[in-house]
Amino acid sequence: MSASKPLVLTAGEPAGIGPELCLQLANATDIPDFVVISDPAVLRVRADLIGVDVTISEVAPDMPGGRRRQDNELLVVPFRFPAAVECGRPDPANAGTLLDGLRYAVQGAIDGRFGGVVTAPLHKGVINDAGFPFTGHTEFLADVCGSALPVMLLAAGDLRIALATTHLPLKDVPAAITRERLQAVIQVLLDDLRRRFGISDPEVVVCGLNPHAGEGGHLGHEDDDIIAPVIAEFAGRGEKVRGPLPADTAFTRASGHKDAVLAMYHDQGLPVLKYVGFGEAVNITLGLPIVRTSVDHGTALDIAGQGSADPGSLIAAIRTAAAMAGQQ
Repeated sequence: MSASKPLVLTAGEPAGIGPELCLQLANATDIPDFVVISDPAVLRVRADLIGVDVTISEVAPDMPGGRRRQDNELLVVPFRFPAAVECGRPDPANAGTLLDGLRYAVQGAIDGRFGGVVTAPLHKGVINDAGFPFTGHTEFLADVCGSALPVMLLAAGDLRIALATTHLPLKDVPAAITRERLQAVIQVLLDDLRRRFGISDPEVVVCGLNPHAGEGGHLGHEDDDIIAPVIAEFAGRGEKVRGPLPADTAFTRASGHKDAVLAMYHDQGLPVLKYVGFGEAVNITLGLPIVRTSVDHGTALDIAGQGSADPGSLIAAIRTAAAMAGQQ
């Protein structure tokens, strides 16, 4: 992949804010080249609804990088939805088309036609209602890429938070925290901090699973029996991996973390990051053969079609994807 190749942007759930976020990029002059995966008719209708004057130009699927985008223009690879799109009301009938577009984007990045993939949010429940098992972009992209272990990382400014587990019910998290999984997650995190971010000697702080990192075994055994030995293995190889630290202090400046914090589960780490940078943070999938970034928010069905959606996180995701592609 190369930073000179266009990025591919999937517009996400058409009943949400994804289409209008894409429309707001038409006049952006300070972001890299990109093409959009969506239904051109949906984009035109949404542009009229929110009062945006944008030229929607269709691009053949086999020629996504054939020309550069002009001012006030979106280049769109068409994936047409079988069901009518109504703001705020997702239709499961469109789920298959959404996943087909996502597969096209990922395969194009694998094949080298795109520099990376940037995704607007999807509605997991509607896709599952359509009969497609779907826990999220992270797992879906890993399956398409044939990657054994994707690692979710969110970044806001100089704060990067990775997750040892992703979309699991809280009751299932302790059983998922195994030595083997932690070894693999930490290795992916270290490798991609080097490969994707250009950090030659990365430092990672690891959170404990339990309050006070287990309080010496009085508040749970996982920290002493599982997490600490894995950290010791990496430290013994000269890697800067520290912990387990109590999660209530791991994110503070006093912890001295530099490059990334590894949280044990979704809601241990992400509330901190979204408090710091919601609307400007970027969701990044590590452990893939391609670059993939996304926004830090959901479909926002309640405000779809109002023209009030903020494209800040999407713009940050595009810039981050371009920067990561340039590290390769």
